[in-house]
Amino acid sequence: MLGGLAIANVVGVPAGTSFGQQYGWRSAYLLVTVIFAVALVAIVVAVPFRPGDPRATLRNELSAFTRLQVWLTLILGSVGFGGIFAVYTYVAPVVTDVAGLPAAFVPWALVVFGIGMTTGTFVSGWLADRSVTSALLISLGAVGVSVLGFALFAGSAAGIIVFLLLIGACAGACSPAIQTRLMDVSHNAQSIAAALNHSALNIGNSLGAFLGGLAIAGGFGYLSPALVGVGLAAAGFAVLLVSLGIDRRRRLAR
Repeated sequence: MLGGLAIANVVGVPAGTSFGQQYGWRSAYLLVTVIFAVALVAIVVAVPFRPGDPRATLRNELSAFTRLQVWLTLILGSVGFGGIFAVYTYVAPVVTDVAGLPAAFVPWALVVFGIGMTTGTFVSGWLADRSVTSALLISLGAVGVSVLGFALFAGSAAGIIVFLLLIGACAGACSPAIQTRLMDVSHNAQSIAAALNHSALNIGNSLGAFLGGLAIAGGFGYLSPALVGVGLAAAGFAVLLVSLGIDRRRRLAR
């Protein structure tokens, strides 16, 4: 599922952007509606019925919210992932106003981000199978480094391409690692934990976009959201270290 989401950033996001540029932003929403209708019909026709798990109760699922490590993982996802979308939300004005490139370059920049996201998703899935901790440390640490690189070098086409590729890879790498961590620390509430992953990442989407917008509104320029992103990535990494520290103390106590 996460792989499909990543691949959508290679095709869907750039296509929607290009469609909106050609026919107006409302047309992109119409295109999405058509795609959703086709997907709904495909699900009804092709996906077989599966009975629910009788052992999965509402009380068991909601017990995830009583666990500190679940909350810490949700926070690190919301804050750390926000660093990515502080940059991604404002790619278009960086391309046109900072680098001085034509608007037609924007969809191609988004394709590069999607390619990075797809690659990062599958690499992180492989790494998380071997060590969830390593996957989290590497992916969240790399978010800060790649976003900082974008802030420093996005004045050229080469800088935009290279660092959007890296930021996309970090975005893709975060998702499977955080998903696995949530399911590990939720114990018998894994269904809701799996769903909470995207809730946390979508909070990060809005948080990064909002804080980046504040920086632009404050007159700091279109690259200032990237610096906001560095701060968010650092905060998410700090929450991860706290979470891992709690795990370590518990193991030592046992």
